[in-house]
Amino acid sequence: MGRGRSANYDDQREMILLRAAQLFARRGYVATSMNQVAEACGFSKAALYHYYRDKYSLLVSIAEGHVSELRALVIETEAEKLPPKQRLRTMILRIVDTYSNAQDAHRVLTEDVKFLEPADRERVLNTEREVVAGFSRAVAAAYPEAGVARLDKPLTMLLFGMINWMFTWMKPDGELTHEAIAPIVADLFAGGVPAVQRRFAPSDVPSL
Repeated sequence: MGRGRSANYDDQREMILLRAAQLFARRGYVATSMNQVAEACGFSKAALYHYYRDKYSLLVSIAEGHVSELRALVIETEAEKLPPKQRLRTMILRIVDTYSNAQDAHRVLTEDVKFLEPADRERVLNTEREVVAGFSRAVAAAYPEAGVARLDKPLTMLLFGMINWMFTWMKPDGELTHEAIAPIVADLFAGGVPAVQRRFAPSDVPSL
């Protein structure tokens, strides 16, 4: 008779993914072993295999889970039928908030997707494309002239250029938090630097 699943099986799987993402983000996928993941989780290696069959399955689950969460964010926001500019702003605020709780997974997705096998990589990238398409729709709806000029996709990629690389310069324990930066990103995208300046007095600007 096979070993049954514990009541907290799903919670344990989620914890393992968080620990593995931390290790992959800090050490790199290639340099991280299953022994190190097991140690970080407080498991024996044999116990770890009860949840994930190998290191590659961890990578797939981290990457796919992260992009699926982003896609769900887009779908849920679109379903709310907000006015166009509010929809775009809400998407921006929500994706920055999501990144604040998934910086390791985002770093893994950014740096280690190249280690996925072709079919898995294409599935993850297709989900990413759905996220980009959702933001492009929001940009085109908020700024119809951008859609007419076929600038909705380039503007979306510029937006993601601001958001996707914040993990390279934002300090995890710094004064500037994701909660604080999210409306700044939204203001900057919608109104440029003057819009950001209107939000703060000089003495109120948080430091990096």
